[in-house]
Amino acid sequence: MALNRKIAYIDLTTGEIRKELIPLKVRDLYLGGRGLDMYLLYNHTEPGIDPLGPENVLLISAGILVGTLASASARTHIGGKSPLTGFVGSANMGGFFAPELRFAGFDHLVIKGRASQPVYLWIHNDEIEIREAAHLWGEGVWETQEVVKQELKDEEVQVLTIGQAGEKLVRFANVMTGHKNAGGRSGMGAIMGSKNLKAVAVRGTMDIKIKEPEQAMEYNEKVINKLLETKFAKIMQRWGTMFIYGVTNSTGLIRVKNFTDTQLPNSESIECENIDKSSIGTSGCFGCQIHCRHRYIIREGQYAGTFAEGPEYTSQGAFGAEPGCRNFNTILSGNYLVNYYGLDTLETGSLIAWAMELYERGILTDKDTDGLKLNFGNDDAVLEMVHRIGKREGLGNILAEGPLRASKKIGKDAAKYCIQVKGMSNLHSDERMTPALALGIATGSRGSDHLRSRPAIDLYHLPEEVLREIYGHPTPYNGILTSDYTDYEGKPRMVQWQEMLYEAIDCLGICKFHTIFLGVNMLGFEEFSKLLEYNTGIKKTPIEIWEIADRAYTMERLFNIREGLTRKDDWLVDRYFDEPTPSGLDIVRGKKLDRKKFKKMIDEYYELHSWDENGIPTPEILKKLGINKEPSHLL
Repeated sequence: MALNRKIAYIDLTTGEIRKELIPLKVRDLYLGGRGLDMYLLYNHTEPGIDPLGPENVLLISAGILVGTLASASARTHIGGKSPLTGFVGSANMGGFFAPELRFAGFDHLVIKGRASQPVYLWIHNDEIEIREAAHLWGEGVWETQEVVKQELKDEEVQVLTIGQAGEKLVRFANVMTGHKNAGGRSGMGAIMGSKNLKAVAVRGTMDIKIKEPEQAMEYNEKVINKLLETKFAKIMQRWGTMFIYGVTNSTGLIRVKNFTDTQLPNSESIECENIDKSSIGTSGCFGCQIHCRHRYIIREGQYAGTFAEGPEYTSQGAFGAEPGCRNFNTILSGNYLVNYYGLDTLETGSLIAWAMELYERGILTDKDTDGLKLNFGNDDAVLEMVHRIGKREGLGNILAEGPLRASKKIGKDAAKYCIQVKGMSNLHSDERMTPALALGIATGSRGSDHLRSRPAIDLYHLPEEVLREIYGHPTPYNGILTSDYTDYEGKPRMVQWQEMLYEAIDCLGICKFHTIFLGVNMLGFEEFSKLLEYNTGIKKTPIEIWEIADRAYTMERLFNIREGLTRKDDWLVDRYFDEPTPSGLDIVRGKKLDRKKFKKMIDEYYELHSWDENGIPTPEILKKLGINKEPSHLL
């Protein structure tokens, strides 16, 4: 059944492997996926450990609905202490790995220690082996997957792996599976590399018994029909997330040339329609009907003939708007390269754009770049820097350390121009004119973030009654809500609500694109309750699912506080408050954040969470959530 999957503890130092069933009490508290991983992170690490030391854990998990009849139930969660920020490390990806992990009998892997030589894990139908992987070390992401499948003589094996970036401990290295599924934020690939763990291969044929199969099938059909009727789903099926670029650029909501502009004029050449010249069709993840990713072949340049998947909106920013490039082939090639090396596309592009601004300001010189002309708009330089970061060569070796460490190494005024929160670079969006989105990136538990708390629908100018229908449930909210996305009032509730929604989604293991993220008519807490009951038999009301999400998110906060987080870390760099936006429509041009109003938003946000004025959860909320005696070591 859906609840009889196990947790495995794997010590790479000693080779010891221990397997246990997950108690229903723990399921009741955290369900699975990210929520349970955050509990495990707090309980299986000591304060102050080196993220790249053997004391850190690598957590790999599937949400509780993964592999069931729930639509888009495919998400894999990766956790650990972040080598990039020193706080919560957490990444989430689609594909087929997590369902295969469940079919093999496991929901959670807790990987400790460090192997004396490169290894990979082979997991199959309740069995786990540690295998030698010296022959895989140095191989790219796709080569590794193919070699492992050939060794195991099964093309259905799903492989989670790192590329050269993870091996070289680039602090924002990805964990990858398939051609483009990336556990991309916070450097989980570097943890794998630090443990000499090249890959995890899984194959399972163990059935997952659905509690109420007829009701589950009937309800899921209803859900799918609802999703596919939305305009959002139709656009995603055609363009994927790339459709966002045209809207945000024309409005003036993006970062261009690092942080010096908010529109990239004459950039129709990098909008979504250009994928038609290279696309050979679309594909999707396990159990998904939307199929939002393009499969493409690069048609020109040094990578002509190369197959890849994507790109996403983030790559349009990373290799287009942020470095000021207008060549769609640069986006396709950059997307291919970061996936080959196993690099976070967002972090890579942001750091390159930052280095370009430093170069144009004279903070970096030709000596620092080994003669590479890091001017904005230099397509060749952008791609060359991806290689240098992935291989840790020259300036790339400095950037591979991430924003804060790189700023210290470069010195001068480098830190002033770096757009980051908690040591993690921001998406290529500009939030000076959108206080809700700004609050979300400032307070995100893993650093600057667009996938943990972003109320993207605030940009839609929705009527107040629609906003109240969304943000007034499942817990009551009677405060102000406004459809003006430049306003500060009511936005803390939006951020808190989206935090709880996204935490719940990551516990369940379904895709955010099926939920209230970029579309208002998608799934919410009511639907989560029914999907959970019909597929697993666990009966939770929408409010109870909210409470589970609140418990898990508060655990993330407790971990960060234990690792030194204070209120000052929930803040933005000065450029957000000091430099007005230069471009865009009238509603966004000339905007900058107001420090006093922003501080008030954070105060309200803390109050909504029942945290004190310093952002520390109160004893009352810890007791209410049942986490006042952590670490409790239930698992």
